[in-house]
Amino acid sequence: MFNVLTMNKISEVGLRELGEAYAVSDACENPDGIIVRSASLHEYAFGDSVAAVARAGAGVNNIPVDVCTEKGIVVFNTPGANANAVKELVVGGLILASRRVAAGIDWCKTLKGQGDAVGKLVEKGKSQFAGPEIAGKTLGVIGLGAIGRLVAGAANALGMSIVGYDPFLNDGMKAALPEGTAFADSLDEVYAASDYITLHLPCVATTKGMINAAAIAEMKDGVRLLNFARGELVVSADLAQALASGKVAAYVTDFVSDDLLGLDNVTALPHLGASTPESEENCAAMAAVELREFLEKGTIRNSVNFPNVSLDGEGERVSVVHANTLEAVNDVLGAFTANGVETTGYVTKAKGDVAYSLIAAAQIPEAVLAALKAAPAAIRVRKIG
Repeated sequence: MFNVLTMNKISEVGLRELGEAYAVSDACENPDGIIVRSASLHEYAFGDSVAAVARAGAGVNNIPVDVCTEKGIVVFNTPGANANAVKELVVGGLILASRRVAAGIDWCKTLKGQGDAVGKLVEKGKSQFAGPEIAGKTLGVIGLGAIGRLVAGAANALGMSIVGYDPFLNDGMKAALPEGTAFADSLDEVYAASDYITLHLPCVATTKGMINAAAIAEMKDGVRLLNFARGELVVSADLAQALASGKVAAYVTDFVSDDLLGLDNVTALPHLGASTPESEENCAAMAAVELREFLEKGTIRNSVNFPNVSLDGEGERVSVVHANTLEAVNDVLGAFTANGVETTGYVTKAKGDVAYSLIAAAQIPEAVLAALKAAPAAIRVRKIG
């Protein structure tokens, strides 16, 4: 039996993927795994029982990944599971950035009580909410992951030209983008070419505050910005000045901040990107499968801090998180050979300074486990099955 702690309300449909061998609760003690959505784990005290954290979503800013890595805890995310939900909202954001729809709705509410005069008042006042069509315009897509690619495809289908930028661009990503997509070699190229810019990248040290005064100065006059990625990508004070001057015509975001609320041409939504029942089910199911495969087989897929690892081989298994050194690998294999245990499967892969070894054998005696735990470079040893 495995214990799983849920840190948010997680879709029951998704949790069914865990099966009957799992006790799932929002208050369980000594959990083997944690499934979380938006709750912060930065102050959470990870006990020795915790082997993995599965984030039902793509971003892991709410998880202390470095701390987890030091403790040998595998952190999973669910890339692409909420991509369609976010894409659909971004498409709506393109219209909101163009046509002042939200402001128009608010204005219409002020006409309540005008009776038969409403029609004439609407005709007289509607011009203040006019805006351009998106067809024929250029959309700069910064970040061409699962969401960025879907946004590019949808916008292209609506008549927009696409210029994309991603520092990790590869042939597979290119093949998934619309024919005719232009690929920029730098952010400056995107800024100079785009009538609209949409952000789809994580907030890390190199991207935090990337949309600042200097970046905005490189953009077209009247550019329209969409941020459905992370609020911290944008320097609010610089954006506010650009909106006041007209350099930026509109800003639509899924991240509400006090310093931008109430500004003209800012449309702020309450982080609705993944808030669909389909997305929540997809994310929960994907997280549950990742956690189940890891706890039951030692398989790693879609981890942000460890490499993808799978293994064929019958019998019992043991996983070892250790330093990424040749000596550590020799210690892992030596624990088996020194005790006369023949392995039926073995794989080791590394990511940065840490490595993950998964070994199968007909039986793994306590002597092998003791030798593995005693290895100087071992961080975490877990017997499976």
